[in-house]
Amino acid sequence: MTQLPDHSPFSSTFRGHGPGIGVVLSHGFTGSPHGLRAWAQSLADAGFAVRMPLLPGHGTSWQELARTRWARWHEALDDAYRELDEQCDSVFVAGLSMGGALALRIAATRPVAGVVLVNPALVIDDPRAPLAGILKLVLKSTPAIANDILKPGMDEGAYARTPVAAAHEMNKMFKDTIRLLPRVTAPVRVFRSTVDHVVSDSSMAALRRGLTNAPLELTSLKNSYHVATLDNDADEIFRGSSEFIRSVVSGTVQAADTQAPPVHKAAATSQKGTADA
Repeated sequence: MTQLPDHSPFSSTFRGHGPGIGVVLSHGFTGSPHGLRAWAQSLADAGFAVRMPLLPGHGTSWQELARTRWARWHEALDDAYRELDEQCDSVFVAGLSMGGALALRIAATRPVAGVVLVNPALVIDDPRAPLAGILKLVLKSTPAIANDILKPGMDEGAYARTPVAAAHEMNKMFKDTIRLLPRVTAPVRVFRSTVDHVVSDSSMAALRRGLTNAPLELTSLKNSYHVATLDNDADEIFRGSSEFIRSVVSGTVQAADTQAPPVHKAAATSQKGTADA
C-alpha cells in the first residue's frame, strides 16, 4: 500500500551536550515537510533542536496556495527561527529549492550561525515568469513541477498543479532575496545536484554573485535530481549537514566577520528585512 504524504510540521528538542544547537528547515514550492522529513529526523537524531513548519498555502490545495502571499512563507519560517533562538545558543537555517531562498532571507535578517542549502532556487528561467502577474488573470495553473527524483518509487507529495499566482509571488520573493544576499555573513554549505530539471545553474550563479560577505562551500551530488533529500544522495546530505553544523559551532568554519564568534547570538546584530505584503 502506498503511504500517504505526511504534510505535518516537524519539531524536536535539543538532546546534545554543550551549547544548544537548533536548525530551522524549509520545504520547497508546492511541496511540504514530507519531502524533508528524513532530513529533519536525521538532524534530530544528531541531538539538534529542529523546527520545520508547513508553509502557508502548502499541504492543502494548489487553489489555497494561489491565494497566499510570499510574505506569509517568510513569516512562518521567521517565527520558527525566533522560537529556537529563545531556546538555543546558536541557530542554523536550511532549505530545499524555494526553501533555500527563504533560509537565505532569514540569514540576511537574523544572526544565524550557518546556512545549509539543497538545490537552492533564486531564479525562474521560464520566459513567462516576468508576465506571471498578468498571466495569473487568465491562466490559473500549469502542470506540476514535482517529483524530479532519480530514485525509483519516491514521491515528494507535492501539488499536481502549479498555481500561476503563487509562481508570481515566488518570483517577487526571489528578486527581493537576491537584493539581500550581501547581508549574509554566516557560512553557507550548498548541496547541488549535477542534474536538476527544476532549478538551473542560473540560481547558483545568482547565489555566488550575491554572497559577497559569506564563505560558500559546494558539494556536488552526482546521483540525484532536484529533490535530493529523497534521492540516492540523501545520506550524504544528512551526514554532511551535521558535520557542517558541528564544524561551525567548534570554530573550524568561520563566518565572514572573524572579529566575532560566528555562533554567539549576542555578537550579531539583527537586521530587519523588507517583505512585500
